[in-house]
Amino acid sequence: MSIDDFNYTIDIWIKELDKYDFDQLCTKPSSTTWSLGQMYMHLIEDTGYYIEQIKICLSNNENATEDAAPAAKIMFANNSFPDEIIEGAPSNLYMPQPESKEQLLHSLDNIKTEMNTLAILINESLFKGKTKHPGLNYFSASEWLQFADMHFRHHLRQKKRIDDFLNT
Repeated sequence: MSIDDFNYTIDIWIKELDKYDFDQLCTKPSSTTWSLGQMYMHLIEDTGYYIEQIKICLSNNENATEDAAPAAKIMFANNSFPDEIIEGAPSNLYMPQPESKEQLLHSLDNIKTEMNTLAILINESLFKGKTKHPGLNYFSASEWLQFADMHFRHHLRQKKRIDDFLNT
């Protein structure tokens, strides 16, 4: 997994924003599902967390001998989340709508810039620390980067379902 893979995927999300007006971004297919805007907000929020984890991993050698969970090892080997709808945390029900399309674009641009800076540091760092994912045990900095890319790609399937709803 390289930063080029991450850039390719995040560029899809950035480019796709052009297709929607703000009302479309905030339209929910049902009361229990997210709008596209909420999904973008989720990706931005979670990737911000992954970025913080990368920074911690690059600052020390703590947990360097710990392993990812077997399910995570399979995901990393496949470079993909399982092809299934994953129930998120209950707090996901309260994901806010975006304030504007510009907010989403600005946040995605910032994430891309920060990840590209971190990718250089990952390659140069003498530290090999790991931090604990809430459900999948310990990830290194490079695994957090790969996980971020896999997470964005996983949500492309959900995006297609919302697009199908918006186009009916």
